[in-house]
Amino acid sequence: MQVLDFAVFPKPEFDLPIFCANFFATASMNIVVLDLNPLYDVVSRRDYKEKYYKSLMPLGLKYAELFPWGGKITSESLRFFSPIVIWTKFRPSQYNHNSLYSAFMDYYKAWLDLMDHTAEETNASQIEHNCVAQHRYLTWRAEKDPGYRVLEKLIGEDRAKDLLKNFLFNGIDDLGSKTFLDYFPEYRCENGAINEKRSIVGKSFEHRPWDARGEFVGNHHR
Repeated sequence: MQVLDFAVFPKPEFDLPIFCANFFATASMNIVVLDLNPLYDVVSRRDYKEKYYKSLMPLGLKYAELFPWGGKITSESLRFFSPIVIWTKFRPSQYNHNSLYSAFMDYYKAWLDLMDHTAEETNASQIEHNCVAQHRYLTWRAEKDPGYRVLEKLIGEDRAKDLLKNFLFNGIDDLGSKTFLDYFPEYRCENGAINEKRSIVGKSFEHRPWDARGEFVGNHHR
């Protein structure tokens, strides 16, 4: 088993996307998520999508041809993905190290280029909005990370929780004080616990839900 779980956050003075690379490989399957995760919803915030993703669509389309869509994914997870996300699965015989490495480097360089050309925010209110958005993202990832069960089996429940909170998604205690249910009350069960189902609305996307222009087209399957 080989795992890469790598994320890069900008300072809250920037509303940049979050660089995200999640690679999981076993003897029988490779699972890849590579994206510039949007800080704000790209469907409701067209200005944000235009600002950061319009110029990156050729890059996303290039690698979408090399790495086909990996199958059904829940709408809950999709809200944290961008139109250029690489979400794919393939068996080791199909594994192309060079293409995957190129994709990683191209996406990371694209993120760094965005940083070089983005002005630092000085408005205190907007900086606070960015903090909240980053904290919301971290809270979701720490609670819903699909690799947690694997970590739990490998190192035990206490160490796995510590790894998620203090290393993989470090910043949960620093950027804000809201809980998962504060951000996502729809997951609250009658007893106050968190609903652990992967998709509470029963909606999933079997094919890439964005077109070549980065417009969200849906095509979900229940």
